[in-house]
Amino acid sequence: MSRTTLYIKNMVCPRCIKTVEEEIRKIGLMVEHIELGKVEIEGQIEDEIIKKIDKALNDNGFELIDDKKSKIIEKIKNTIIEIIHYKKEIPDNVNISDFIARELGYDYSYLSKLFSSIGDTTIEKYIINQKIERVKELLTYDELSLTEISYQVGYSSVQHLSNQFKKNTGFSPSQFKKSKKKKRNPLDKV
Repeated sequence: MSRTTLYIKNMVCPRCIKTVEEEIRKIGLMVEHIELGKVEIEGQIEDEIIKKIDKALNDNGFELIDDKKSKIIEKIKNTIIEIIHYKKEIPDNVNISDFIARELGYDYSYLSKLFSSIGDTTIEKYIINQKIERVKELLTYDELSLTEISYQVGYSSVQHLSNQFKKNTGFSPSQFKKSKKKKRNPLDKV
């Protein structure tokens, strides 16, 4: 049986996956497979149904992606989010840029240029921003030491984490932790 694959912008968490799946099922379609940024639906879908899906997704803060470059950029973002926030395993001795290139099947320099040309940041800055959001989350939970957080998020040292955190937020991790107003950003807005 054939499948229709849809690429979806702003899917950044398990709750997003659940919402997208529910909306597609409400329309009466069978979801074969779903992951961050992508859903496969049983059969071929007519344009009228695509419009219904698009409206349902837009009503929930998502967006269908139909051009190749945007699909690649969204896949880069989702791969980074899976690594940093959901602990997608990267083989030992493989850096994140090589892993992204392998996952997407493109040369990293092409991916980097594409990401920078369409977005307003580089892949490296996007990775740092996602790491900072993860650190904010872990600091808010107050369950791990800064050393454990540093290790978990992939920093070489607490000092490196602290320097990058202060550069990006204006606060040291300890100042952020003590702050009454812990400002975190939604992952799709990072």
